Amino acid sequence: HGRLTRVKSGGWAAGSCKGLFWKGRRGGSAALRRCFPVNKAVPAPTRRGEEAVSPAPKKRRLAAGERYVPPPRKRSTGVSFGAAHFAETSYYFEGGLRKVRPYYFDFRTYCKGRWVGRSLLHVFSTEFRAQPLAYYRAAARAGRLRLNEEPVSDLDIVLKNNDFLRNTVHRHEPPVTAQPIQILVEDEEVVVVDKPSSLPVHPCGRFRHNTVIFILGKEHDLKELHTIHRLDRMTSGVLMFAKTAEVSKRIDEQVRERQLEKEYVCRVVGEFPEHEVVCEEPILVVSYKVGVCRVDPKGKFCKTIFQRLSYNGKTSVVKCLPRTGRTHQIRVHLQYLGYPIVNDPIYNMEAWGPDRGKGGKIDKTDEELLKALVEEHRSKQSLDILGISEEDLNSSAENKDCELDSCENQDGQTGENSSEEKDPLCVECKITRRDPSPKELVMYLHALRYKGAEFEYCSKMPEWAMEDWEE
Repeated sequence: HGRLTRVKSGGWAAGSCKGLFWKGRRGGSAALRRCFPVNKAVPAPTRRGEEAVSPAPKKRRLAAGERYVPPPRKRSTGVSFGAAHFAETSYYFEGGLRKVRPYYFDFRTYCKGRWVGRSLLHVFSTEFRAQPLAYYRAAARAGRLRLNEEPVSDLDIVLKNNDFLRNTVHRHEPPVTAQPIQILVEDEEVVVVDKPSSLPVHPCGRFRHNTVIFILGKEHDLKELHTIHRLDRMTSGVLMFAKTAEVSKRIDEQVRERQLEKEYVCRVVGEFPEHEVVCEEPILVVSYKVGVCRVDPKGKFCKTIFQRLSYNGKTSVVKCLPRTGRTHQIRVHLQYLGYPIVNDPIYNMEAWGPDRGKGGKIDKTDEELLKALVEEHRSKQSLDILGISEEDLNSSAENKDCELDSCENQDGQTGENSSEEKDPLCVECKITRRDPSPKELVMYLHALRYKGAEFEYCSKMPEWAMEDWEE
């Protein structure tokens, strides 16, 4: 009920409660007893600017043969990458592509509730099927599997609550376009860039160094940026970052209150209508892993306004004004209207059927659709365009939690030193993949303008959006 100050009698005085004094640990006024229950110890006061320090918990004496399980660590509340993260590996450029040299990396996770009482071998065999059990046995022999920071010598060990697992892997990242990230605006509050197509905004899936966040940190010394909004990996255009949490919160409030105006431009198949078209079909996520959505009555409300800018006899350039911010909203609505983006690697594929999903007509179950999409890209050796690999497809589809070898927490760190040499345990090192062409890494959808209450940021119109442009 107010600030308490020490008085000469050894008790405490309530700074905002006149006439109330507490002259002992027991008794005192009812108001103060409500603040400090008599059966609980009152924490020692701290000076201004100091933090109260909790006493370290005492370790329980372990019985013979019992394994010590440490208490869970506090997780970072935000994403922040520093010099140690950026130094994990390096880039090189080849054939119009930005590539990352393979490197060693630690995937880390705490024991899930459903793993408690099960052996590590059983968990690997049921939930981490991207690799055969022989791989995990070899990884344990090589000292790459750790349980509570101790090398795992026996995969039959039974897991306990709070067990901390660490798996060191040889990591490969898909290539992205070599097109540089252009900085449009930088001041004391924000950084605004023109994001190239094929680049994820932040680490996800198989991407870490080939992301906007890492490239800005490594090549432009722009660290600890706060993500205000995101663009799909294959979408290019205006992307904003805040330099402080306060700025991020202020702009995020504008986003939530729908005060942020977004304008996109795209090139679609066919002759788009000259009049304004409004699409309000709800959108449902089919698969987070592959990144596929579709129109469905059970989906979330969406609204997009479309206006044709030009038509060259084969394809149309269309301005898109999304009034909501659902995943793949523009792409799904255009597919539903029958005018998919010309080179959309998901929503303009044969897997959707002869009508390519027009009017929501698919005639396949979600499972059949996903399988057909994957098979179509697999036949073209273009799974990287979807941001997935064969190993991702082999892992358990039911395990949606953060997996030990396919998902990282925000403070993941490197294991051994980076190396360009082939790793004897790495499956990727034994596979030769076809590189995508720079053309394959461009999708004709571009965020042209973002406007808020106090700002407006624009990029140049992409070449493919010019009225006289031809394929």
